[in-house]
Amino acid sequence: MAGILYLVATPIGNLEDITFRAVRILQECDLIACEDTRQTRKLLDRYGIGKPVVSYHEHNEAARAQEIAGKLLAGESVALVSDAGTPLVADPGYRLVRAALDQGLVVVAVPGPSAAVTALAASGLPTDTFRFGGFLPAKAGQRARLLESLRDDAATLVFYEAPHRILETLADVARLMPGRPVVVARELTKIHEEYLRGTAEEIRGILAARPAVKGEITLLIGKSEAPPAEGTSIEEAVAAAVATGLTRMEAIKAVARRRGLSKRDVYRRIPSTTRP
Repeated sequence: MAGILYLVATPIGNLEDITFRAVRILQECDLIACEDTRQTRKLLDRYGIGKPVVSYHEHNEAARAQEIAGKLLAGESVALVSDAGTPLVADPGYRLVRAALDQGLVVVAVPGPSAAVTALAASGLPTDTFRFGGFLPAKAGQRARLLESLRDDAATLVFYEAPHRILETLADVARLMPGRPVVVARELTKIHEEYLRGTAEEIRGILAARPAVKGEITLLIGKSEAPPAEGTSIEEAVAAAVATGLTRMEAIKAVARRRGLSKRDVYRRIPSTTRP
């Protein structure tokens, strides 16, 4: 009988934030695949789990996915964990899950911590609709284009950001999404957990005054309340979006999202001479 692939969520900081079920699965499985074996070993030692571990990260994912799928086919059960949080959510694992499903194997998710949901719950921003964007692009131009494309999105936006880029990103948010409420959640569930709430300019000022910005950061941007400008045609809206630096197709997607239309509808309503 083939083994089962378990996707086990692990603590994002506080090692007490793990479920009884997750501990049991880690104790019972044949192998634990993890991003950094040294990081995962801290958790395993805390709960007296002595199962063998193997590295599984972005640099060896392609080869390791097939290797682990072979072990599953041979009857071994494998638990996949990330360094923190839920596997596959802004972490490696997709190739392994795809390889397992393609072989007809059983994949079971064992739910638990997620920095994005944890930050959203305590942010004070609307939670009825939210969009998780993973890690923001490291390159300034790509990051600005992404933020601009989401400028009028009627959802709370949730991103992960590196501490050495957060000041640049907040400057982009202040410029492209002026007045929107922002929350920076830092070091969630850890000793120095912190929520900074205000505008992008206000929070940037607080962080810029510190000697350094450290720790894991989740950035949340409140939803847009501004309706589309009245009297602005589809063609004008697309042209305005292009003027901000978006490509023609990115602009069409952004306008479609803002106006509740399909990309195809927007494409059809602009003159053929200006289509991408």
